[in-house]
Amino acid sequence: MTTTKGETFVAEVRQLDKKGSGQAAVWRENELGNPKKLKLTIPQTLPGEKVSVTVEKPEKRRWRALPDEILETHPDRVTPPCPHFERCGGCVWQHWDYQGQLQHKTEYVKKAIESQGYDPSLVLDTIGMDEPWQYRNKMEFTFSSKGELGLHEQGNFRKIIPLETCLIASEEMVEAAMEVSNWVKDHQLSGYNKDLHEGLLRHLMVRQSFATGEIMLGLFATEAPEGDLKDAVEDLIARVENKLPKVKSLLWLENTDWADRTQSEKTHVLAGRDFIYDEMNGYRFRLWFDTFFQTNPTQAQKLVDLAIEMGQPKKTEKMFDLFCGVGTFSLPFANRVGKLAGIELVESSIESAKRNAKDNGISNTTFLAKDARKGIDQMLESFGHPELLLLDPPRSGAGGKVMRRIGRAKPERIVYVSCNPETFASDIKELEPFGYTLKQVQPVDLFPHTVHVECVAELVLE
Repeated sequence: MTTTKGETFVAEVRQLDKKGSGQAAVWRENELGNPKKLKLTIPQTLPGEKVSVTVEKPEKRRWRALPDEILETHPDRVTPPCPHFERCGGCVWQHWDYQGQLQHKTEYVKKAIESQGYDPSLVLDTIGMDEPWQYRNKMEFTFSSKGELGLHEQGNFRKIIPLETCLIASEEMVEAAMEVSNWVKDHQLSGYNKDLHEGLLRHLMVRQSFATGEIMLGLFATEAPEGDLKDAVEDLIARVENKLPKVKSLLWLENTDWADRTQSEKTHVLAGRDFIYDEMNGYRFRLWFDTFFQTNPTQAQKLVDLAIEMGQPKKTEKMFDLFCGVGTFSLPFANRVGKLAGIELVESSIESAKRNAKDNGISNTTFLAKDARKGIDQMLESFGHPELLLLDPPRSGAGGKVMRRIGRAKPERIVYVSCNPETFASDIKELEPFGYTLKQVQPVDLFPHTVHVECVAELVLE
């Protein structure tokens, strides 16, 4: 059907893309009467569903649009509980029953390792959450140019959706964010315009320890909290102290860089400390605004438990922890091995790891700020051969050079913790020529209602 707004098609969703949106294709005739394929990306749909969708410019080869109507629904379709779901880009699968999400993630990990020649039966069922809501301990909200606080619109990084709630953050985190939002409105403060590179407020980071309850609020702004802003800032401090007693760190972070990142050129502590305390697996950690820490503490503890179970650490052994960060895995493993060496490129993370080890009374660790490959070489010389090696690289993976260096180091057992099954699969393929066998892969869902899935894998030298 053709309308003034474009042409409407009936399409069947065949699969989901990497961002969780439905993929479909329809055929139409071009101006010469020849068939032409139109590929459609249709968010908020599920495989097998038939939908009607309007394409504003059907002469294009590709088009992205929300469905006008779901004509045949997937049996696992549910009503999204969040009022912002249809527009907000924070969660893409609230319309999918949680068990269906978990099954899809299991299949995704299986396909990833199968593409590299591994047996998909090595992949166990994804471990989900009993309560897959309010699981995040950190949120980064963005201010629109009008000063409205929210998250980016699905498929449109320029547009901010003002929020009244967020179902994947704790109630106290949402309460704190809304208090800051009201403060901005009351003082009529401007948000940052990304196109004109002007305006005051850029981001709000809310971080909470589920173990201690402590909250950190970090306001990223283009100016210092002084001069004309003095009265507004004093009011913010008073509101936080009177209404939000769990906020133990209130920060004002200057950021004038054009890049749209939560970074700080100068940090002002408005109230409390410049860090908060958190705990995981019985160990205490200090978290600064830029500290990387698992954002789902419930499932992160399961990751650590699984890694220990697969790694089988022994008091007589030495261990390497690559991409160790602030020591999330290092500390619990250190109490189970003879000596542990942690390697991480980011110097601030290494300083935190050293401090966290000291805070927890752990003295058998060595932490090195170095690129993983060079760090392995240096530690082999000064530390000796490791029987056990753990790595938890970024989404881009460890890379062939690092994996081959691991293979030449010949640890007896390797535990690989991954947040990207595809780079994980290509990484472990590099270990095959060195005699390593993949024993099992356990997916863990750290981000319900999103496409992301983590996994822990065990490899042994045979």
